[in-house]
Amino acid sequence: MLPHVPRSPLSLRTWRLARFARSSTGRHGPPPFFETTRDTHIMPTTHPMPLSPQAGISKLPLPPKAMEKGYRLSAATGQHRGDREYQQDQVGLFSHPRTPGCVIGIVADGMGGRTGGRKAADQVMMTACQLFEQFTPGTDDVLTFLTKIGREAHTVIHLTAIAAEQEPHSTMATFLINPGGACYWAHSGDSRVYHFRGDRLFARTRDHSYVQSLVDAGEISEAEANNHPNSNVLLHCLGTEEDPRIDTFQTQLDVGDCLLACSDGLWHYFTDAELGSVLQALPPRDASKFLLEKARERAMGGGDNLSLAIVKVEPLEGRPAVGSAFAPL
Repeated sequence: MLPHVPRSPLSLRTWRLARFARSSTGRHGPPPFFETTRDTHIMPTTHPMPLSPQAGISKLPLPPKAMEKGYRLSAATGQHRGDREYQQDQVGLFSHPRTPGCVIGIVADGMGGRTGGRKAADQVMMTACQLFEQFTPGTDDVLTFLTKIGREAHTVIHLTAIAAEQEPHSTMATFLINPGGACYWAHSGDSRVYHFRGDRLFARTRDHSYVQSLVDAGEISEAEANNHPNSNVLLHCLGTEEDPRIDTFQTQLDVGDCLLACSDGLWHYFTDAELGSVLQALPPRDASKFLLEKARERAMGGGDNLSLAIVKVEPLEGRPAVGSAFAPL
């Protein structure tokens, strides 16, 4: 995939969301703020392979209800253009403008020539941000909302293709965390969302790709899929002639859990066990840097664009899980 504009080889954003007890007046803590590692405006607005209830694959038992102990969301994003001339991926993490503790994360991997892919990924990000501002946590259905992001972005990308005589397409992997740790995600294409409990894979998305269909049919193994000559062939993504397939999933986060959303330029170079080990051992910022550098090393000069977003649930001792505020690192 060829990106639209060259960017610095390595870019990282990071912040930490701390959750505090309500004061006696019922007000939340101080207003949110972000700390970033570069001069980038961040909008204040994130084994078994069970990808959907109908997948029929057993899961580890879910926590029975929302987290009752205080917790902190520690997060980071990372991006590298790999060995491509341009960056066509987009990645972002945003907090809800009115509901502290509600976070959305998005990864979009654009495809379609020199400019088409970047425009498609930009459209996914723009649509997500616009709809997230209108989203009302606790009232709106989250899975419907995440699906709407994909549907609306798909429509605009498809219309752009007709008008510009290009063929822009994009994958989408997006997750939303509500206060209390309820987590939802939606995806189309082969960008992924992983949910780790400690270093063990709890669930992840199932790729909409030709090789994944071969794995599902039992014709090849997961290991063989990575080296298959048609590993880059997608069956579904945004911007195609037909309406895309958008799969959704719902889970409950617990203290010690970690979410990872990433493009295929990253996950292609790691096993699930390797990802789980790194995410458990390192804080999100350090894990982002390590995974990008290790993927570049393993690509040996032939790597794609790489993007990832990491959110880790950390304990906040002695405080109940009510109210929230952003706190400095």
